[in-house]
Amino acid sequence: MYVRRLELVDFRSYQHAIVEFEPGCSVLLGPNGVGKTNLLEALHYVSLLDSHRVALDAPLVRAGATSAVIRSEIVHSGRSLLVELSLEPGRANRARLGGAPTRRPREILGALRMVLFAPEDLALIRGDPAERRRYLDDLLVARQPRYAGVRADYERVLKQRNALLRTAYLARKVGAGPRDLSTLDVWDVHLAQHGAELMAGRLELCAALGPHVAKAYAAVAAGKGAASLAYRPGVESGPDRASLATALAEALKGARQSEVDRGVTLVGPHRDDLTLTLGDLPAKGYASHGESWSYALALRLAAYELLRAEGIEPVLALDDVFAELDAGRRERLAELVSGAEQLLVTCAVAADVPAALGGVRYEVVEGEVRRGG
Repeated sequence: MYVRRLELVDFRSYQHAIVEFEPGCSVLLGPNGVGKTNLLEALHYVSLLDSHRVALDAPLVRAGATSAVIRSEIVHSGRSLLVELSLEPGRANRARLGGAPTRRPREILGALRMVLFAPEDLALIRGDPAERRRYLDDLLVARQPRYAGVRADYERVLKQRNALLRTAYLARKVGAGPRDLSTLDVWDVHLAQHGAELMAGRLELCAALGPHVAKAYAAVAAGKGAASLAYRPGVESGPDRASLATALAEALKGARQSEVDRGVTLVGPHRDDLTLTLGDLPAKGYASHGESWSYALALRLAAYELLRAEGIEPVLALDDVFAELDAGRRERLAELVSGAEQLLVTCAVAADVPAALGGVRYEVVEGEVRRGG
């Protein structure tokens, strides 16, 4: 799989830009702040329908414009597919697949599979559990696009349940008396069902991902330390969906009074964490800066290798990575990624890109991309 063409209209810093790509390595060169990352961000949005940098769509639309358009031509197994997204903050986004409009934007998921490593990924090691949950759930969707629906269903039920709990909590705080919470039983059923599906998917994913993480870390760090990961749901249960749903329903019942007292849902996959270990110690709080970079890289490389091993050749993108690595790690990383069907690299200084990565160079200036050699 590779991206042959990317067209942006009023996306971030680009009024209108077209970039023609080829298989193999493409290096986007230019000083900081000229829009190199914006190109990768646009492709990431096509891949997962969200940005790796912001939570809302509004910052993705160029200042002064009311909407943005991303068009990408993707080649897979010799066949070309045009994917178009229209981002319209304040209204529902629209999508077209092969020229035909889709009922929902998420119908394009799976058209482009992409793994992106960016400096923000240090938060996977050092940040809050939400960062690691997002990593798992994004990979679930890349691996099996149906999980986008599971994720959306769970978040919808959680939002409704939290709203009910919050309303009752605020009413009690102002002395308005108790609220009818009988509908919580209905929401509990739905939360247990969708939550169990999400937790089961995460468990299956981690079982498949673990060996790839260990191998990728050993390769990047030259065998210095052993990396492992584990996802343990916050309920005691077997790994199958039925057992998880039963355990989650029981946990919700047991936490009911605490949730009413606090006005928020305290049980479910939205509160779980992915445990990352380096040797015998948790990576968070113990890993050095270099080890944290290596671990974050290993998580992305493991995702890439997992998709690849399952017959999905994703586009691999490295955003401003080489400048942060010492010479040894640069060369090892270049060796690991040089075989990608399509590799997109951004860099401010050409000398930071290892010589082993040939391919096409692009010069990125403010609002424009020029192809070099």
